[in-house]
Amino acid sequence: MAGDADGTHSEGASQAPLGAGERAKLDALRAGLPARHRLRSALSAVLIVLAALLAPLSAVAVWVADDMANTDRYVRTVAPLASKPEVQAAVATTVTDAVMQRIDIDTLLSQVAPDKRPGVKAALGALGGPITEGIRDLVHQTVASFVASDAFKTLWTQLNRRTHAAFIGALTGNSDSAVRINGDAVTLDLAPVVEQVKERLVDRGLTVASHIPRVHTDFTLLESDDVKRARTGFRVLQLAGNWLPVVTVLLAGVGVLLAARRRRALVTAALAIAAGAAVLGIGLTVFRIVYLDHLPTDVDERAAGVVYDQIVHFLRETVRTVIVLGVVVALGAWLSGAGRWAARVRSAWESGLAAAREATGMSLGPVGPWVHRYRHLLHWLVVLVAVVVLLLWSYPTGMVIFWIALAALAALAVVEFLDDRRRGGGPKASVP
Repeated sequence: MAGDADGTHSEGASQAPLGAGERAKLDALRAGLPARHRLRSALSAVLIVLAALLAPLSAVAVWVADDMANTDRYVRTVAPLASKPEVQAAVATTVTDAVMQRIDIDTLLSQVAPDKRPGVKAALGALGGPITEGIRDLVHQTVASFVASDAFKTLWTQLNRRTHAAFIGALTGNSDSAVRINGDAVTLDLAPVVEQVKERLVDRGLTVASHIPRVHTDFTLLESDDVKRARTGFRVLQLAGNWLPVVTVLLAGVGVLLAARRRRALVTAALAIAAGAAVLGIGLTVFRIVYLDHLPTDVDERAAGVVYDQIVHFLRETVRTVIVLGVVVALGAWLSGAGRWAARVRSAWESGLAAAREATGMSLGPVGPWVHRYRHLLHWLVVLVAVVVLLLWSYPTGMVIFWIALAALAALAVVEFLDDRRRGGGPKASVP
């Protein structure tokens, strides 16, 4: 007691009492600390929310810049449509209607040499039923055969390459001679498909088809009013495609750094960005229903649905990629935390691998103590390699991220298996 009393007296004697001004400054500093924490937490929350809101817009911007504005990628995207039965059927019907609308039987027969008219009439009569219906059946069969051939796939690619040039030209204001702008519509001329069909009709014995005039079938890409409204947005998204995802990640990163509890903020940011991408995915599905429901009655709904799915395929892949990446980052951050359930999972992980190592009876020699000594460095090295592989991957998908995460987990399991804590000494290490 004496010692305590002496110590207290000595300490009190060595410190001069605070003046009124100094005490006021100290109280002000103490009162300012919670306010500063609240301000940082509020700013952190705002930045994370902004990142979550920008996540779907970033995905759309990347889709516009890398897929819609890039001719080669666009052509690769739509090329498989030439093999889709729904698209082939729609093209066959469209081309058949275009040809039949321009066929005048009497005029065509009048252009045939008199000595060949009996043979032509005999050929048309052999079709069975009314001549017009017979010709339509023959034309449709010929078109269907053509659209199922490799020649149509090649022509489809060429037409879509020109279509894409028209699309970009319409949205950027630089028109292309491969398409025409008729009044309020930007249209694509499908005359090459009709010419191929005419040649095949002649080859099948219907030589009168060679007298069919050149048929220009205009396929409307978009209305000019829509072009004017979409032009600014398209250009903005095209330019933003390169930096908007970076801005989104930076906002989320700064928000995490400003947070008082950074690990929890990282989990929240990753899940919020994944949720934003999920909203975009739901929006694509809802818009598909609305889009198909408002199509004109003369448009093949099944073919339009197939085309829509193919066009937004890359965007949907991006949505899945962001969702999987967000979940993986959130799960990794949570498992590396000090929470009770996270600690239990890590303990079960370490105990299971330790039991497996003991069951094998392996003698690790000097490897075990070395791994134990540098276990933290090895853990972070595995994470760094996984991040580098992801960044170097040209167009990672959700499955790519899943397999990268699985490979990283296997590498961490190997490190844990080789970690001989009994010989290395020291406390157990937690998975980063």
